[in-house]
Amino acid sequence: MPTYEYRCTTCGFEFEEFQSIAAEPLSKCPRCGAQVQRKISGGNILIFKGSGFYINDYKKSGSETSSSSAKAEPKSTDSEKSKKTEN
Repeated sequence: MPTYEYRCTTCGFEFEEFQSIAAEPLSKCPRCGAQVQRKISGGNILIFKGSGFYINDYKKSGSETSSSSAKAEPKSTDSEKSKKTEN
């Protein structure tokens, strides 16, 4: 559900209202009771509110151990394999 911005035509009070798209626009100012106009906004804006998040908050617990074990064992090349079989 979007947040709409309103401005009172009499007192100039600006406020936001969380409404359904199908809901009728507000008509009265919550402060003075006069008529309000819905402001035209920039459209879809992504707003993050709260403490935030980090990429490692959702990291799988087993992914770090599997990558470290793969690095610990060096892969042998074809030339090393041929030297072992010749001896």
